Amino acid sequence: MEGDFIKINEWLLPFSWLYGLGVGIRNTLFDLGILKSRSFDVPVISVGNITVGGSGKTPHVEYLIRLLHNKYRVAVLSRGYKRKTKGFILADENSTMSDIGDEPYQMHCKFKDVSIAVDRNRCNGIERITTDEPTKDTDVILLDDAYQHRYVKPGINILLVDYHRLIIYDKLLPAGRLRESKEGKTRADIVIVTKCPKDLKPMSFRVLSRAMDLFPYQQLYFTCLQYGDLHGIYNETTRSLKDLKQDEHILLVTGIASPEQMVEDLTPYNKNITSLRFSDHHQFNDDDVEKINDAFASMPSPRIIITTEKDATRLEGIEGLSEDVKNNIYTLPVEVKVMLDQQEKFDEVILSYVQKNSKNSTLTKEKNRKKQEAKNPSDSREKPIRLPDNNDSQASKPPAKIRF
Repeated sequence: MEGDFIKINEWLLPFSWLYGLGVGIRNTLFDLGILKSRSFDVPVISVGNITVGGSGKTPHVEYLIRLLHNKYRVAVLSRGYKRKTKGFILADENSTMSDIGDEPYQMHCKFKDVSIAVDRNRCNGIERITTDEPTKDTDVILLDDAYQHRYVKPGINILLVDYHRLIIYDKLLPAGRLRESKEGKTRADIVIVTKCPKDLKPMSFRVLSRAMDLFPYQQLYFTCLQYGDLHGIYNETTRSLKDLKQDEHILLVTGIASPEQMVEDLTPYNKNITSLRFSDHHQFNDDDVEKINDAFASMPSPRIIITTEKDATRLEGIEGLSEDVKNNIYTLPVEVKVMLDQQEKFDEVILSYVQKNSKNSTLTKEKNRKKQEAKNPSDSREKPIRLPDNNDSQASKPPAKIRF
């Protein structure tokens, strides 16, 4: 059921109050304009959460990439968590996981025609993308994990909420997993409840919709995970989940924040699952390699290792894995599916925003305006045309930034 993975450390609640006080002061400074949020001429879509890890940011960013990249020049800007470099870096053919981080590296490998950049300072990163020669013609920027980075004011702010860790039931750090109070959801234009069970009943959707308690300007969607074929990390072998044998034993190796839904999703295909869990963004060392080798060797045959795409970026090429492990380790691609027949509506919201605020659209309208002025100069002076601008703050109705 929803919220079933939440654990509250009651004895830490006083510290959560102090943490919340600090975060609340910071948000108030932004709300009052004392700390400034910057808007940019290029369409900016932010995807993030207010929970520590595990809400499915990367699959949702990849969904947006697939939706947009055939029509627009797309750039993704991430912090590059746990990378060993600093400053702004634009990924190229020589970039490694250590250079840009595991999630940006995963996207860089999958989408060669998309610009992947990392910079902890998102404002600087956007400036570099829009002015540097290789990326200055970018039509839309996707901000990965930037919901708390309020120095940037996105045109569309997407908040992800894990079905199993609903923010309405959680508490602030360190007692819970919230990075800010649940009231922070009011900044979102779109809220997506992620990792929903595929068999979720209509009544559950209605209950969740009421429980999220959103404003009229906000849109609510639900997504679930769907998996592709298994791909060998060290070989070209491909297997379907449906081809898993009932007597086959699975070692599930994960270094992600919330692998529980993955275990549940794999169970219908095979119930012989042994889960070997590491922390989110875990950097595998020699002891971990030995642990993986020993765990796999102790399992009866037939046996297989399954890991995530993100973990595969850290396991691929690592030294010390046994030949048996290399011959039987597979990555499981994951995508998101918009539920309740709402995919077309969601896609239209995104595409319409980018189309109306893209550079080409603005330039076209400017040319049309100048032509009209040339034909009817008096009319143009009396009724000046205001160009659409994705930077419009709509200050009269905070905190909404766009209208759908």
